[in-house]
Amino acid sequence: MIANYGYRDGSGTYYITIDTEKCDGCGKCVVACPFAVLEIGSDDSDPLSDKPVVKVTDDQRKKIKYSCAPCKPVSGRQELPCVQSCPTAAIVHSW
Repeated sequence: MIANYGYRDGSGTYYITIDTEKCDGCGKCVVACPFAVLEIGSDDSDPLSDKPVVKVTDDQRKKIKYSCAPCKPVSGRQELPCVQSCPTAAIVHSW
């Protein structure tokens, strides 16, 4: 399953996309995120699965625009800490 977390504003649409089928729940992205946006938990998109996966914390979902802003590249495309740390390439960003 694909889980999208993000927002849309006047400058565009921005999402953190997590492929829960690729995610192995290792937690490396949770450690790498400097703003505690991610956590390991159950797969909300599949209520029958008990496999641990990464997801955006409940309290960060409404303020992800501000929490992830410091990691956005100012010019050019660069890998973000959570993306770099993911050994299974389960996380991608639209920015």
